[in-house]
Amino acid sequence: MIRTTIRLACLALAVLTASAWAQTATIVPSDFGDEFYRPRSGQAGKDVVWVPTPDALVTRMLQAAKVTDKDVVYDLGAGDGKIPIAAARDFKARAVGIEYNPEMAALARRNADRAGVADRVKIVTGDIFEQNFSEATVVTLYLLPDLNYKLRPIILKMKPGTRVVSHQFNMRDWDADEVLTESYRDAYLWIVPGDASGRWTFQEQRGEWVATADISQSFQRIGGYITIGSKSQPLLSSTLSGNNLAFFFTDADGISRSIRGTIDGDRFDGWLRNATHETRVSGQRTAAIR
Repeated sequence: MIRTTIRLACLALAVLTASAWAQTATIVPSDFGDEFYRPRSGQAGKDVVWVPTPDALVTRMLQAAKVTDKDVVYDLGAGDGKIPIAAARDFKARAVGIEYNPEMAALARRNADRAGVADRVKIVTGDIFEQNFSEATVVTLYLLPDLNYKLRPIILKMKPGTRVVSHQFNMRDWDADEVLTESYRDAYLWIVPGDASGRWTFQEQRGEWVATADISQSFQRIGGYITIGSKSQPLLSSTLSGNNLAFFFTDADGISRSIRGTIDGDRFDGWLRNATHETRVSGQRTAAIR
């Protein structure tokens, strides 16, 4: 009888405790939002749940993208506007956030106004797959892997050199240019690559030096061969960042040289260098590699 009484008392206490916790959870205000709208971390959205990016990681993401007052930052899935506001307030950029939830978008606008950056922050209520963000020089996102992959073809058509930073999730086989870690969270940086693939003829502008390079490309990863006279050799330490192309090779005289410069359509302008000397070099894409 005593054991039964104790069990019933414990059960009643558990029920009362659970009831009290539920009531408390209901009335405790969210840590986010304002008097008009209080979103909760983990609440459902159109394609993702909303979880805010930590402040320290926001700063690291924008620093990694080298945001300045010359940039236009687009945040895809802007939530409460944290990233566009930080881009404008701390880096003096112009920023646009795209947010599907009208209440969240309205909150982001109020937050931008309270932060004193409403003149440089625009919050658009809309779908990231329907809005045009091609003017962006920096794109930030915290979506899901499948959504990143769905956005990838759009991003790869953007102007070469556009910086893209994703909190937590990658772009499958498009390797990141840099991986960041902050507050036990990861972020990934990509620089949209230009088109370097094909057969190029490089010629020193003040001399008879001529070479042909066959360049293959997968995203920003490039490789290939350079032919000088009858000698062909692989490109060494080749890199492509936006439209900036660079690679090393060993010249016919056995000296290590490099070509560095900028691609503009089918033309290249840059420098032919060795350890002590450099001259201007131009290039022309003469054929595609299939």
